[in-house]
Amino acid sequence: MHLIGHLINGQSVSDHVRTQSVYNPATGQAIKDVALAGQQTVEQAIAAAEQAFPEWRKTPVIKRARVMFRFKELLEKNADNICRLIGEEHGKILHDAAGELQRGLENVEYACGAPELLKGEHSRNVGPGIDSWSEFQPLGVVAGITPFNFPAMVPLWMYPMAIVCGNCFVLKPSERDPSATLFIASLLKEAGLPDGVMNVVNGDKEAVDTLLHDPRIQAVSFVGSTPIAEYIYSTAAANGKRCQALGGAKNHAIVMPDADLDNVVNSLLGAAFGSSGERCMALSVAVAVGDDIADRLVERMQAEIQTLKVGAYSDTQNDFGPVITRQHQQKVVAYIDSAEEQGATVVVDGRQLQPKGYEEGFFVGATLIDRVTPEMTSYKEEIFGPVLQVVRVQSMEQAMQLINDHEYGNGTCIYTRDGEASRYFSDHILVGMVGVNVPLPVPVAYHSFGGWKRSLFGDLNAYGPDGVRFYTRRKTITQRWPSANLREGAQFSMPTLN
Repeated sequence: MHLIGHLINGQSVSDHVRTQSVYNPATGQAIKDVALAGQQTVEQAIAAAEQAFPEWRKTPVIKRARVMFRFKELLEKNADNICRLIGEEHGKILHDAAGELQRGLENVEYACGAPELLKGEHSRNVGPGIDSWSEFQPLGVVAGITPFNFPAMVPLWMYPMAIVCGNCFVLKPSERDPSATLFIASLLKEAGLPDGVMNVVNGDKEAVDTLLHDPRIQAVSFVGSTPIAEYIYSTAAANGKRCQALGGAKNHAIVMPDADLDNVVNSLLGAAFGSSGERCMALSVAVAVGDDIADRLVERMQAEIQTLKVGAYSDTQNDFGPVITRQHQQKVVAYIDSAEEQGATVVVDGRQLQPKGYEEGFFVGATLIDRVTPEMTSYKEEIFGPVLQVVRVQSMEQAMQLINDHEYGNGTCIYTRDGEASRYFSDHILVGMVGVNVPLPVPVAYHSFGGWKRSLFGDLNAYGPDGVRFYTRRKTITQRWPSANLREGAQFSMPTLN
């Protein structure tokens, strides 16, 4: 069976001490093995990055940007192969994988603007003959730890900006679907990136902990579940590292009585069930304001869900595919079981779905659960599967209170025709990314992505302007040259312009 290794100092490296199977989730069969890096292998990658940093830091920013331009071209050229690798190991349908790759590409495009983004600031004559300016300097060796659900997009949130800012990078992708991530990273060498600037180590907690404790790592970016995000952040901070750790979500959509129901239904189908619900921005709770709109919403959703097609990644007629592992399939089913046991109504049940020819795959069908209440386990916790729950309330204030009281604050949206309601909602909801009649309010590449509350640990969001700030340090320089016309005696008080 093919063994997936690591990319260190521009070379493919295998660590044979420990391996793990990589599955095709549509068939349930192991298709590859991945090497799990031990401490020594991770330290080898860090050392390669540290060695490459002095020269890469000195490389003019326009030359760093040109590498990103060529990298973008190579991503477009190899898009079909990348999407196939995503589909084989993640299960994502090819059209969904193509959308993921495009959103990642947009972050590469933004990074191509580094000569403008890193210009800094300058002020002349802040004092007699004194000039002052700010520069944005790289941190050194930085690391990224990324999840299984977006093996192309999420790493591309991180290392293009980090690298173009002059840093060197060590990436630890998910060991569940590593091939697409590794292949994309390998294209950087073809794009002209010097060896050692970008390194990839596949692994588990041992690899993660090595990155978190090694003093050569200056900053860590993470996307994953909230318990792990909290651990990453606290451990990185305790070791003196800058950290941004993006965690879990429970994203609500408020459906107002005046909402365009056709738009709501179509939006919820894609936002709740796309990518099998394995998105941190998936809409997993519809909060219907009033029983009338709730009844109509459930009736329409029930009918439309019956038309959804679920199966293997290669059939682009399918709407979504399997979940990532057998264990995760069982976990999603257990949440549906718990909702039913605690009094909710399972309107559409996806627990027994077995697509023809893929009976051993890790499938869960689109599931609709009505009359869910905030006390239920399935409401409190992130399901991360193709499950949409409907909560009924009697007012917009009640709906907003539900959202504001929840521990997560990643994304939310409101469906309404009322401009006053949407403005009030946008102003007062305690969530980081808000949509108005937009189900997945994921910011474009030239804004920044990040939630509130226990959905984000750290002060800076991912990519966009915050990405530049995260991967650089500001240095302010104040300068005066001696002048025959400007002589001053010793000053013992704080300098001022009085």
